[in-house]
Amino acid sequence: MLENTIVFALSSSRGLAERICKELGIELGKCKVNHFADGEILVELDESVRGKNVYFVQSTNRPVNDNLMELLIAMDACKRASAASITTIIPYYGYARQDRKAKPRQPISSKLVASLLEQAGAGRVVTVDLHATQIQGYFDIPADDIAANQLIAQHFLDKKDFDMSDVVVVSPDHGGTVRARHLATVLDVPLAIIDKRRPKPNVAEAMNVLGDVNGKKCIIIDDMVDTAGTLCAGIKMLKDKGAKEVYATCSHGILSGPAIERLKGAGLAEFICTDTIDQTEHQKEFPEMVVLTMAPLLAKLIDAVENQSSLGEALAHSF
Repeated sequence: MLENTIVFALSSSRGLAERICKELGIELGKCKVNHFADGEILVELDESVRGKNVYFVQSTNRPVNDNLMELLIAMDACKRASAASITTIIPYYGYARQDRKAKPRQPISSKLVASLLEQAGAGRVVTVDLHATQIQGYFDIPADDIAANQLIAQHFLDKKDFDMSDVVVVSPDHGGTVRARHLATVLDVPLAIIDKRRPKPNVAEAMNVLGDVNGKKCIIIDDMVDTAGTLCAGIKMLKDKGAKEVYATCSHGILSGPAIERLKGAGLAEFICTDTIDQTEHQKEFPEMVVLTMAPLLAKLIDAVENQSSLGEALAHSF
């Protein structure tokens, strides 16, 4: 029963929040987000939250700082209005790539964001495919990280006339091997790994492919695609090694700068991502893009939390 539940959407994830509410059979909560000329932000809740279990849906993608501040300010408003609980659903968690000190005098920004969320009033945090899973440990409150892998796998299992006998799942680097192996296991196909070096951020030098991709349909999977330089280098290598088709998949399509033009020129059969980041504009210019919605999974999570049932069982039965 969800009589005591309110789901609010902020600027970055309104479409996803609407789809979540449709799955739950409830109306989207009413709130206004105002950005003033000097850059300040005001979030006003247009309905009572006293004694309610409140969920905010907001990815902290570009503009990262504005979207993060919207979320913090909205939670503060909610806390001061006597909500019973506040859960932040952050499908894409900005600053996740700053999860450790890679060299002296660097910040650990993902930990700072976790502290800000807790201080603002979050009682639970929900994310999708964190870039570094240890970020869950930065929170002293419940933190659930939902995987999109099964959703991606189901997309291929549901494809008509898609012969799995010549499919290979490809990890774009050694760090993504666990994710790729899981997809390969679900699809019951072999795994290959691209051995690459990254001389500096957003620049990758692909080196070799570990595994047989000649004459195969390759599904290359990553957690996020930003400028797509790394991905396109991997796609080129797979084709140079004889791959007959390449499908690229990711949980988070950040798609900064030249990403779309690079992907359009890469000769992909499909580019598959989820709606953790809104892709409405990109879909119009990139016909090969397929966007899978996380709404059913996130709705299952909300329902499980509200009804105090097993989250693991709820998500396991979603496919």
